Amino acid sequence: MNDGQVTRIKTFSPQDFAALGLHHVAYVRHGLRNGQAYWAVHAADGTEMGRMIDRELAFAACRQNDLEPLSVH
Repeated sequence: MNDGQVTRIKTFSPQDFAALGLHHVAYVRHGLRNGQAYWAVHAADGTEMGRMIDRELAFAACRQNDLEPLSVH
């Protein structure tokens, strides 16, 4: 990475960082609501796109839609 790239990254807003990978990455995290466990799939900007009953199903759904699933802890 050169100095120009570092300077450009330092000026990124939170919205710029949220847009990184927006159409390529999905975040999968475990949740619990009303005693029901689920795995939520979120877009890079944080928008929830769906809920699944297990982690493997959530990852498969991401891949079927050409998204790279990443775990959120």
